[in-house]
Amino acid sequence: MADPINIRALAAGVLAPLLRQHGSLSTHLPDALEHCPPQDRALLQQLCYGSMRELFRLQAVAGKLLKKPFKPQDMDLQALLLVGLWQLRSSRIPAHAALHETVEATQTLNKAWAKKLFNAVLRRYQRERDALEQALADDPCFTWNHPQWFIDKLSHNWPDHWQAILSANDQQAPLTLRANERQQSRDQALAQLADAGIEAEPCRFSKAGLTLAEPMDVAAIPGFTAGQLSVQDEAAQLAAELLAATPGERILDACAAPGGKLCHLLEATPRLQEVLAIELEPARAQRIADNLQRLGLELECRVLTADASSQDWWDGTAFDRILVDAPCSGTGVIRRHPDIKWLRRGDEIAALAQVQLNILTNLWQMLKPGGRLVYATCSIFSQENERIIERFLRQHDDARHQPIEAEWGEARPFGRQLFPQVKGHDGFYYAVLDKAVLDKATLNKATDDSNA
Repeated sequence: MADPINIRALAAGVLAPLLRQHGSLSTHLPDALEHCPPQDRALLQQLCYGSMRELFRLQAVAGKLLKKPFKPQDMDLQALLLVGLWQLRSSRIPAHAALHETVEATQTLNKAWAKKLFNAVLRRYQRERDALEQALADDPCFTWNHPQWFIDKLSHNWPDHWQAILSANDQQAPLTLRANERQQSRDQALAQLADAGIEAEPCRFSKAGLTLAEPMDVAAIPGFTAGQLSVQDEAAQLAAELLAATPGERILDACAAPGGKLCHLLEATPRLQEVLAIELEPARAQRIADNLQRLGLELECRVLTADASSQDWWDGTAFDRILVDAPCSGTGVIRRHPDIKWLRRGDEIAALAQVQLNILTNLWQMLKPGGRLVYATCSIFSQENERIIERFLRQHDDARHQPIEAEWGEARPFGRQLFPQVKGHDGFYYAVLDKAVLDKATLNKATDDSNA
């Protein structure tokens, strides 16, 4: 009979590469879950997500407890210590069980020499928690549980909102669903859930959205497997309405993975002439195809593995509507991907902004005069959002910014910004640009200006 798997050691194996800046939770956790007994998978996810969500506080505490940091080859022990501290600090796991299993995990990791160290360090934290954390009260990274560059940039961008954003980032995001309007209304979906004893309420801003009172396995949600419901945050559900597509139009969804906005568009707007989705990475393009198939929409959309910043895939026929879901820092969805605040670096934002502008500029050439482009990111930094649109408008005489009149988010000089909300939507940004129909004189002048 095989020895039981130590779930804490398994969690440390997931987190150790992340501490070395290799991969992410989404790349390392699935394999660990495959090797985890089914009854312990929820615990493994809780340990990994919880430890990453509170990483900066846990790292600060660990620094107070250790006389010297672990060597690079012992990063699995650093990860295990974070897992142990998270259990004692934030979980409902009984302290004696958390202590025992974490200390025993050192042996599972073939580092039994650390057993006494872990026992002493974790018990010291139990005894001296208040004093240890009080000594860290002046450390912004401990107080706000984010890297210093993030705190500085956010407080500069949003002097009236930064504290609320940081606090919301540390909360677990709710499970929000989208009702498939082709199969049932939102009210029918809510009634179906109520019949199954699942508490949910309608989203405030999305007409198709509903949020569960408690997260659960999506496979157990009535109607999910049949395609009546999909998982999608409320903020992301706003894209289809802003795009305002109508039957008979040709639509492009650029950077489309995993396909939530695309599927919502198809559900809400039947009889489109053609819908094309492009995605740079083959594995992510496959996720689009999988989502289309689950919803029975695979015949209504073509999926290409292609680069949105190039034109080698384009047949030259212009689109009526383009959705640019630009690659970004992901800083609006940290609640769902807490490793972002550890893996992302401040000096990456400028490079991302240039990629975003390049994609927007390239795709603009594919939009018909009179057409509409919706620019979206899941970022909360203006450098990736309104400043991109401002730069773009200065460079294109035929671009017309359309203010978004809505109850959600905050109106900006260009576009509209949503901040992450506790028990509500993620952080997101949208801007709407219409392409003007220019007369020949204006076109000639624009050409002369560009050639000057």
